[in-house]
Order: sequence, then structure tokens, then C-alpha cells
Amino acid sequence: MATVIDGKAISAKVRAEIKAEVDKMTVKPGLAVVIVGEDPASKVYVRNKAKGCEEVGFYSEVHELPESTTEAELLALIERLNANEKIDGILVQLPLPKHLDEKIVINAIRADKDVDAFHPINTGKIMIGDYDFLPCTPAGVMRLLKETGVEVSGKKCVVVGRSNIVGKPQAMLLLQQNGTVTICHSRTADLKKECLEADILVVAIGKAKFITGDYVKPGAVVIDVGMDRDENGKLCGDVDFASAEPKASAITPVPGGVGPMTIAMLLTNTLKAARLFGKK
Repeated sequence: MATVIDGKAISAKVRAEIKAEVDKMTVKPGLAVVIVGEDPASKVYVRNKAKGCEEVGFYSEVHELPESTTEAELLALIERLNANEKIDGILVQLPLPKHLDEKIVINAIRADKDVDAFHPINTGKIMIGDYDFLPCTPAGVMRLLKETGVEVSGKKCVVVGRSNIVGKPQAMLLLQQNGTVTICHSRTADLKKECLEADILVVAIGKAKFITGDYVKPGAVVIDVGMDRDENGKLCGDVDFASAEPKASAITPVPGGVGPMTIAMLLTNTLKAARLFGKK
């Protein structure tokens, strides 16, 4: 029977650590979240981020912009936030409406306020292992592994998914912990064979219940980054929990696994940004 990794409990621990730090500070860390349009999932994420800021004692701003916002208007807002000393971290909620260029928008955020760690400068720093901020979801996965007592060094790690947000940085972080890493994707010749070799299997492909128990090596640690809906509209992950759980030694559920960690690590990055700006 696998250990079910409790992301809610570990996230609560991280938030408590942050709150203890913030309680000692005279100037509070500040986070600005920008959302463009009416995407329901994005609205939920933004609400949760604002709630997280309140819980740990951050100063926060939420800028809700209409779908019709032009790129020039969005960039002007980012420029104001870049110059605002109360704001240590800026996050623009993705995806953006089609008429806005995500690359231009991300590049406009100051690298030292980029608490999502998507700016090319921060991406490059992660590649060489000399970073200020880590992308929130991969950082959350690493904290889950650490808190569960999973040793990465020397293990065969397989990451299914190659996005800039999760797959690629996740592979880098596992590599930096001395894991031997394989990245799989839609063109991988024999995905099942690769997965079955994994001591640590991280799945981030956005396909509901795609990875079943017969992809899981007995005793593997399975981390499900997916956030999907099944045929009944119920929240589920990229891993079929029911068939994978009996074979794994440890596994994250959906919901309640990786999800809560993403916001906890965003708050961690914002606190670090405030410290780098000299706030005490």
C-alpha cells in the first residue's frame, strides 16, 4: 500500500514557516497578481493566491483586467508594478487571451520581481544551478519529495512532459539533486518502457488518467502534476490513481497533492524577493 503524499499538510507547514518570518518583518513582502479576461480556472487560482497572501501576512494587489485589454495597456501596468517599491513579486496569470503575446509580457516583468521564474534570465539561472527563484510547481514537487524522505540522488527519474513551466525545469531540479533524468513526451518511442524504469515518475502532460498502473514500476514514487476532469466532470490527475497506487511506494493524490504546493512556493519566492530587496 503506497504512502499517499499529503500536499495540503506540507503546504500548511511551508505557509506557517513563511508567516513566522513575516511576523518578524517591519516591512511586509508585496505580491501583485494580474489577470486578463474571465477564464474560470484562472479566477480560482488568483483567488487562492490572494487568500494565501492574506494568510501569511503579505501586502497584495489583484489587478483584474477585461478581455479587451491591449498589449500596450498590460505592459504599462507591468511597468508601474516594476517601479512600485511596495511590490516585490509580479505574477501575470496564464494563459492570456489570444491577442496578447505571452513571451513579450513575461519578458516585461523585472527578473528580480519574476516570482513565477519564467523570465529568460531566471530560466537560464536554473539551467546553471545558480538561481534566485524556482518555478512554483517543480519547486513544490521537490519539497514534497524532501518532506516524504525520498532520496533523489542516484535514482532513475522520468519526467513525462516537456513544457517550459513544469517538464523542463522539473528535469533540471532532479538533475541538480543527482537524479539520472529522462524526459518523455508525445514523440517518445516506447513511453511505457521508459516509465517502467522510473524510481521517481513525475507526470505533467494534461491528459486525464493517461498513466495507468501498468506504467508504474513496483515501489516507484509517483508524482501527478495533472489537473484534469474525468468523464464525469470530477477533478483528477494525469495518473490513474486507482491502478497506480497499489504498485507505488508513494503517490500524490489529485486534488490535494502537488496543487497546494504551487501557491506555497509562490509565497516562498515572494518572501525571497522581498529579502533580496532588503526588506527586514
